[in-house]
Amino acid sequence: MRLSFTRHSMAGSDRISLTPDALVIAGWAARDEAAVRHHIEELAAIGVPPPSSVPVYYRAAAANLTQAEVLEVLGPDSSGEVEPVLLSLADGLWVGLGSDHTDRKAEAIGIALSKQMCGKPVGRDLWRLEEVEPHWDSLILRATATIDGEAVLYQEGSLAALRHPRDLLARRPGGPGLPPGTLMFCGTLGAIGGIRPSSHFAMELHDPVLGRSLRHAYRVAELPVIA
Repeated sequence: MRLSFTRHSMAGSDRISLTPDALVIAGWAARDEAAVRHHIEELAAIGVPPPSSVPVYYRAAAANLTQAEVLEVLGPDSSGEVEPVLLSLADGLWVGLGSDHTDRKAEAIGIALSKQMCGKPVGRDLWRLEEVEPHWDSLILRATATIDGEAVLYQEGSLAALRHPRDLLARRPGGPGLPPGTLMFCGTLGAIGGIRPSSHFAMELHDPVLGRSLRHAYRVAELPVIA
């Protein structure tokens, strides 16, 4: 899947397009061990087994990345998860926004399997990592989900709740760092009111220091499950 981005930096903005070479999804990436246990228990409630390590780095097909306005999924058992993402380019690391949309029914069978089952929406705007890294913990991540026709706050919190991206990169097998062309999802926050599906998912990464936000949204279209 070819993706297009607008890159925003102190030096100005430009547009790029590329086909990513690899997709990595960092799981169980909360900085607070109590928050990790909370997310493990949250998923255990819907039948998902605990991880083999913390954090853990799943691989999924880069072709799953999408910027489409509509995400087609099989059946009613999937949901979004807002995450900061890192994209490695020839001139360094860039920060974006994505949703680790996951089939929860498949997740109960195997997390790695579930990561491959759904498209992974990503936004169209990027910030240079070095420009937000000094105040990384101040960045605010949030998501709004439309559930039963009502838009509700689904996730919200500062990135202080998640492992710092440099920590994730240092721990990554084959690291440190990310090869150019690699995109990595960097962890999520607990769902307010529990994990559940939605018909529309809107997400934001807000920088209160520089007064700017990354935003992205998509609709979810359920495909029928045919036996």
